[in-house]
Amino acid sequence: MPDLERLSFSLERPLLERLERLREEAGYGNRSELLRDMIRGRLVDRAWELDGEAVGTITLVYDHHARRLNERLTELQHDHHEVILATTHVHLDHHHCVEVILVRGRAGRIRAIADALGKQKGVLHAGLSMSSTGQELA
Repeated sequence: MPDLERLSFSLERPLLERLERLREEAGYGNRSELLRDMIRGRLVDRAWELDGEAVGTITLVYDHHARRLNERLTELQHDHHEVILATTHVHLDHHHCVEVILVRGRAGRIRAIADALGKQKGVLHAGLSMSSTGQELA
């Protein structure tokens, strides 16, 4: 890795032991890898708090027999076409579908879209997973 900086810091023994357990359980080869990922994760969280640029997925599980649900979901997605990059639709069984929507935009707007989709009658579960676009982490 170019431009590496070596850091030194102190931890209380119990905190270090917990960090080591976390490292081992997560399968990191060394503490540096773990700490880099933890720092990146916090930076992503902070970007969301500041309504930064994000990418993510909205996952919907729903009963496709619910009256006009498909129309409402499609209409909402068309209303936000500049944020929605792609959609995948899978039939789980005769009544249930899962839809995964790939999004990119301001974190607050993505959350609002996910909330609006998840509130539709017939949606059984809605999940949102977001990440930074990575530009500020490089």
